Amino acid sequence: MSPEHAPRRSQVVLVEPALSQLAKLTGTETHRLDRAIVAVSVNPELGTPVPDTLLRDYVDDVDGVRVIYYVTALRQITIVAYVEA
Repeated sequence: MSPEHAPRRSQVVLVEPALSQLAKLTGTETHRLDRAIVAVSVNPELGTPVPDTLLRDYVDDVDGVRVIYYVTALRQITIVAYVEA
């Protein structure tokens, strides 16, 4: 796929609990988390479905990051509910 036809990223929105958690992270932790959020915005299917919910749980064991999120029906917005780095 040529660069001008690369997959479109969804817009990422962090809700209040995730924003509160983000405020407590160090610069290094935030950088690691940024990479995970970009990965999820490009491919929302990365995370594992959480049973009986609309949530997905993405864990990057290399960077030690966890993101719990859900994607809107049109897959244009990814809502992040929880972050851990």
